[in-house]
Amino acid sequence: MLLWIVLSAVVCACHAGAVCPTGCECSEAALTVKCVSKDLQDIPSGIPGYTRNLFITGNYISRIGPESFKGLVNVTTLSLSNNRISQIESHTFAGLRSLRSLDLSGNQLVVIHPEAFSVPSRTLRDLNLSRSLYNHTSVKDLAVSLRWSVLSSLQGLDLSGNGLIYLPDHIFSHLGSLRRLQLANNSLVAIHNGTFSALDRLEELDLSLNAFRTFRQEALRELDGLPWVRLHLGLNPYTCTCGIEPFAAWLNESQARVADAERLSCAFPAALRNTSILGVTEVPLGCHRAGEGPDLALQTSYVFLGIVLGFVGLMFLFVLYLNRKGIKKRIYDMRDACREVWEGYHYRYEIDSDPRLSHVSSSADV
Repeated sequence: MLLWIVLSAVVCACHAGAVCPTGCECSEAALTVKCVSKDLQDIPSGIPGYTRNLFITGNYISRIGPESFKGLVNVTTLSLSNNRISQIESHTFAGLRSLRSLDLSGNQLVVIHPEAFSVPSRTLRDLNLSRSLYNHTSVKDLAVSLRWSVLSSLQGLDLSGNGLIYLPDHIFSHLGSLRRLQLANNSLVAIHNGTFSALDRLEELDLSLNAFRTFRQEALRELDGLPWVRLHLGLNPYTCTCGIEPFAAWLNESQARVADAERLSCAFPAALRNTSILGVTEVPLGCHRAGEGPDLALQTSYVFLGIVLGFVGLMFLFVLYLNRKGIKKRIYDMRDACREVWEGYHYRYEIDSDPRLSHVSSSADV
């Protein structure tokens, strides 16, 4: 007991001597430090060692590196949102041995180094990168960093609001413990094989507010590979033409897994706008069914071609009929001309083949 009292006194003395950095607000009782909208250009030095919750937001910090958070071994929650950060170096958070939640939302990340998110003991559980990627090339750096940072304990990843138009193959394949994946409010148009490979523990996947017009067979197989996941697929511009039928059938079978299944509706064409996707199979889309012969459009093309050719044939026969006398005369003239030519060749042949007449031919030639 005496030893505990002495240690407590030492800790309190250390804490009492801690000075709050300029531009920050420190609360030892709440173990929290806030440096909010103070026009800071760097991570302030002298942050108290007792800090568990650190909020440095709304400033003008362009880069962070390994020297930024030295000595902050007790920090569990770190928010760096809306700081205009453009570069994160490798091992930036290596000194944060207890870090569980990292918020980098609302930044302008251009360069993300490999192992940028590495944390000792792999304690990181939640990573928020919403509205943080500056351009489409940043997602390639992110994919490399998610692989090399060894985030095997990460459970929540937020990539919403980044304008993503594609996801690199196997971008999440090294996040085996991931349970929540937020991809809402992007511009994704398709899901390919391997997009969600290795996410065996995933429980929630948000794909709402993207640019999906439908989910094709490849995407449906990928979603079927996540049988325990709660899906969010709303507010996409679904186009209710023939291509949406497989998705509509899948949705009817899997609506228990889709949180907003009843709210999914057609955006195009205008005649079907706001029609529920669940009921779109009952709407006449003019689609041909499997086993019913060639595609309807192809059938229509063949019929039209046959009509055109038939009309041309009839016109040809009609022209022949109108000119039958002239055609008959031309045929007779051609026959007589051919006969005269043939008789001339025959006569010449008889002269050439009879020696008695050869001198007649020679005299005629002279």
